[in-house]
Amino acid sequence: MKTRICDMFGLEFPIFAFSHCRDVVAAVSKAGGMGVLGAVAFSPEQLEIELKWIDEHVDGKPYGVDVVMPMSYEGFEEEKLQEMISEEHRKFTAGLMKQFDIPELPEGETSTQALLGWSTENAAPQIDIALNHPIKLLVNALGVPPKDVIDKCHAQDVLVAALIGKAEQAKAQIEAGTDIIVAQGHEAGGHTGAITTMVLIPEVVDAVAPAPVLAAGGIGGGRQMAAAMALGADGVWTGSIWLTVAESDTGETLKEKLLKAGSSDTVRSRSMTGKPARLLRTPWTEAWDGPDSPGPLPMPLQYMLNAEAQTRVHRYAHVEGSGAAQLIGSPIGQIIGSMNSVRRTRDVIQDMVTEYIAATERISELLETAE
Repeated sequence: MKTRICDMFGLEFPIFAFSHCRDVVAAVSKAGGMGVLGAVAFSPEQLEIELKWIDEHVDGKPYGVDVVMPMSYEGFEEEKLQEMISEEHRKFTAGLMKQFDIPELPEGETSTQALLGWSTENAAPQIDIALNHPIKLLVNALGVPPKDVIDKCHAQDVLVAALIGKAEQAKAQIEAGTDIIVAQGHEAGGHTGAITTMVLIPEVVDAVAPAPVLAAGGIGGGRQMAAAMALGADGVWTGSIWLTVAESDTGETLKEKLLKAGSSDTVRSRSMTGKPARLLRTPWTEAWDGPDSPGPLPMPLQYMLNAEAQTRVHRYAHVEGSGAAQLIGSPIGQIIGSMNSVRRTRDVIQDMVTEYIAATERISELLETAE
């Protein structure tokens, strides 16, 4: 199943895995795919620690880093952004915390979430740190990477990829110098557009040919992978399926919720960051999308507003008497319906490959029958 994307990176399988967990990133790369570490939630100091660990545990296999560089609020300082959050919105969030009996953080403990990499200014140190490590790919999850970033990557033989949800966005990425397009369909977890994977992939492949395209959204098994390849993709970009693998650092309370959920238990909501993102449906998403809500703020204000609240939810999700377990959720795609057991990362990769081979063999048999 070698494709040109495999040749570009020296991969055994054209399977890319996005994860915020370094253990998963290393495990995927060692299993023949390519792990990509999501850097947005890490401070520069913590990112250095994470990447150093991966360097020491990836056995020399290729890996990448995913950053977020939205341009719409470039140059804004976090203090000024905080001033743009209304008192009405702060009261609504505080009301949810009270309604579900979520305790305050212990004295001296602060939110583990902040603006961090949600701007060009804050992502710049992350990029510099990433390029000081032997990464092979830098991915921008939101918008066109700045030209100086693309040039800096290319100067170090690091390829650049970007996630898009429309063919027009893909064209703009290629014109800017992006090397690889990740075409992400409506089914995907996290920030996602309105066009489904089945429709989006061939549109993007035709729009940017001969540039390589990775298919994303609703892909967690070999049959979906085979379908993506049939649509013209050179490989697949996966994310949700790694939240429940044995190596994942997903908390047990959340992991249990994900394993029990079905494909209809997700919702595309602005309640997390202010931009439409597919999330696990919870009382949190329902409240923000309900009639009593003041309405989610635009990005990055919504993320900043809820940073402390989400830290409290995750901290107390396992505490009896707290309603945090009800509120805890995650960006997650509709593939969640197939995530029914905890498996090791290597087994997930091997199962995908085995199922892919079976699917392509079935198509070959059908073609022979047609002749």
